[in-house]
Amino acid sequence: MLDASLAGQLKSLLERLTLPIELVSSLDDGPKSIELAELLTEIAAMSDKITYERRDDDARRPSFAIHRTGTDIEVRFAGIPLGHEFTSLALALLQVGGYPSKEAPELLEQVQRLEGQFHFETYFSLSCQNCPDVVQALNLMAVLNPGVSHVAIDGALYQDEVDGRQIMAVPTVYLNGELFGSGRMSLEEIVGKLDVGAADRAAAAIAEKDPFDVLIVGGGPAGAAAAIYAARKGIRTGIAAERFGGQVLDTMAIENYISVPHTEGPKFAAELENHVRQYDVDIMNTQRAAKLVPAVTKNGLVEVELESGASLLARTVILSTGARWRSMNVPGETEYRNKGVTYCPHCDGPLFKGKRVAVVGGGNSGVEAAIDLAGVVEHVTLIEFDSMLRADEVLQRKLRSLPNVDILLSTLTTEVLGDGNKVTGLAYQDRTNEESHTLELEGVFVQIGLLPNTEWLTGGIELSPRGEIVIDDHGRTSVPGVFAAGDCTTVPYKQIVIAAGAGATAALSAFDHLIRTSAPATESAAVAQ
Repeated sequence: MLDASLAGQLKSLLERLTLPIELVSSLDDGPKSIELAELLTEIAAMSDKITYERRDDDARRPSFAIHRTGTDIEVRFAGIPLGHEFTSLALALLQVGGYPSKEAPELLEQVQRLEGQFHFETYFSLSCQNCPDVVQALNLMAVLNPGVSHVAIDGALYQDEVDGRQIMAVPTVYLNGELFGSGRMSLEEIVGKLDVGAADRAAAAIAEKDPFDVLIVGGGPAGAAAAIYAARKGIRTGIAAERFGGQVLDTMAIENYISVPHTEGPKFAAELENHVRQYDVDIMNTQRAAKLVPAVTKNGLVEVELESGASLLARTVILSTGARWRSMNVPGETEYRNKGVTYCPHCDGPLFKGKRVAVVGGGNSGVEAAIDLAGVVEHVTLIEFDSMLRADEVLQRKLRSLPNVDILLSTLTTEVLGDGNKVTGLAYQDRTNEESHTLELEGVFVQIGLLPNTEWLTGGIELSPRGEIVIDDHGRTSVPGVFAAGDCTTVPYKQIVIAAGAGATAALSAFDHLIRTSAPATESAAVAQ
């Protein structure tokens, strides 16, 4: 089942097991069950601390549990966790087998203190790069707390469940049979939703922090680079991020970051955070900024108010809040988000197997999405507002060669239609003659570019007509002591390598600002005083 490289990596990891574990399968006579049995047999042969047994004691087949021998500790997978979930499988084996987690000790203690019974079910797809974070977080919780159980379910293998629960986006998580959440969630976010009072405690802790020399808002490539460059100057550095990694977490493949021929977004984001943690940086995750308050006096402290109600003070601030997928802003889009409207074709595409979908957007992202989806769904309609596609010519040629793709140019999407539970169609207008039409379909993939995360800055700092923070070549904004970097700014070309460079520029500029504003007065000025 595993190629030689993966098998070698896994065998090496399993040398870290300290406690015996059992692999317990539930199978039927189908080909996927045969594959799973082969995989589990192969894994069991890699370590003398692993045994494998078929018991058929679970209704979902194929499925298996990773069980710590002699205890009630286990995690369960319904399906074959390869692809993006191979890391989840490896971590589950290690953690059930006694290998300690590298999460912050205080967060692990918070998980262990949770009281109650929490049965989680996570639906994932093997092509989803957002799913492993959720699967791994819930698996870890099941290992740490006897009141938590978790099963990770491959939606492509359990289509009846997906249809019955009307799941149209992954990851989708159920808690005790009720919808808990959809989309990427970190361990901190999950625990925060379960632990009543956690947000208040976090806000209180933040409110007690001393002012920073440099406070970075946002944890993407720009924010990470800024934090490293600032910390290396030996000044007090903090970083407040809603989710470390930012938009990079939603990037399928990265092949143009210099010296890194290929990586994937979540892996790259994890490496960014690991690098920042090598320095004395106060990282405050799951914190969303709400307001920027400029310094009242010259060279005074800038205040950043958070949605939690807490505030942070700093001598300088670097804004690196990045961008998010742009919405169509048409009726029905919000109502049917994750019910047929989605923004990640790689993650959610497998859930639309054999169905009719539309892709809105004719740039590289939209055309690439349509090409990928055409191999999974019954039919794709690509919708572009302009009179021509804007994607690279090689992508256009590939798209036009596909037999199950239609292209609509000069087309304005006017409404997403649904039956109250899921998408049933899309209404559009032909811009050449203003005639209105309707498409019957079950999925709408929106790929129309990015929108800067700057709404919270309106009125407090100069923004461009597109909502981008206006900066100069040093990363300075219109507010003294406030700098900005990355996709939320007017810098051209929204690329990871450019954002990282801009973050370094902003940090160096902030340091220069601190030096100049803290320098003693000249002798003549001192005499005049």
